[in-house]
Amino acid sequence: MKPDNYLIIDFEATCCDQGSVSREHMEIIEIGAVMASAHNLEIISEFQSFIRPVRHPNLTPFCKSLTSIQQAEVDSAPLFHDAVLAFKKWLYQYPNFIFCSWGDYDYKQLEQDCLFNKVPNPVSAQHVDLKKLITEKQNLMRKPGLGEAIRLSGLTFEGKHHRGIDDARNIARLLPYIYGTETFKIKDNYRPRTTNRSK
Repeated sequence: MKPDNYLIIDFEATCCDQGSVSREHMEIIEIGAVMASAHNLEIISEFQSFIRPVRHPNLTPFCKSLTSIQQAEVDSAPLFHDAVLAFKKWLYQYPNFIFCSWGDYDYKQLEQDCLFNKVPNPVSAQHVDLKKLITEKQNLMRKPGLGEAIRLSGLTFEGKHHRGIDDARNIARLLPYIYGTETFKIKDNYRPRTTNRSK
């Protein structure tokens, strides 16, 4: 059955390029989410919240540079449990949605944080990997990153890359290329796959 809405989520998490924050200890520091109508592929609502991390409460210089999220923003933010309650309250105003993200990182990170915080996962809907779907729909040779997909579509990225809410909004702009009839304007090194390509 076709959903009524697409829930697009993008998380930002604690991170470090020097190895001080392991993948298993990364924590969500921003929830960026938009709800888009499956009927016209347009955004109908948005949710954004910073979250205060507890394993590594001080953001690394790399994390602040990558995400543009500053220490003061997470210091004054709710803890994961409270942020998830607010998110869930917003989320279930909308019926019959599927959980969409760019790749499976966000799905796995949510599972990890819920387990660590002993909080039930707020999203019980089916998960779909939009990066995989757009690669198949646009007949690309390899999976593009979000910035690359925006470029290939002929659009210009709006907002700041690696900010949850901005990434979620830009993913939503690609819905016509995934669930609609739009085709990429540019293919270059993402040229279409061919059936006689050697394996």
